[in-house]
Amino acid sequence: MVAKVLDSWALMAFFKGEPAGATVEVLLQKATDEKARLLFCVVNWGEVYYGMWRAGGKEAAEAVAADMSHLPLELIEADLELSRQAATFKATHKLSYADCFAAALGKLRNAEVVTGDPEFKALETEIKINWLK
Repeated sequence: MVAKVLDSWALMAFFKGEPAGATVEVLLQKATDEKARLLFCVVNWGEVYYGMWRAGGKEAAEAVAADMSHLPLELIEADLELSRQAATFKATHKLSYADCFAAALGKLRNAEVVTGDPEFKALETEIKINWLK
């Protein structure tokens, strides 16, 4: 089964109803139908949570947290191996630390990272990227 890593950018696009969110919705349906695995790092979960809080307040963040708990996402903890790879990406590229966790998860699990965040361009030669528009 194909594994993909969702970046927080992708999930935020889905929750905000942006055009790229339609592609994320298709991926979520594939995961529901057990035709794909969607990996999501806890660090990126936190990024979505605080992003929704800043955009719409605590109630919006809590609503999205509840919604995320029902999505077919495999929530991946940030262990030492993942943290080391994320730190390596952060030390060698201009990328937010949270984005480095999504990238590290993609690299370590040999999975495509689904994002529309232009910061990931710096890693195009090191990880597989599915660019959302």
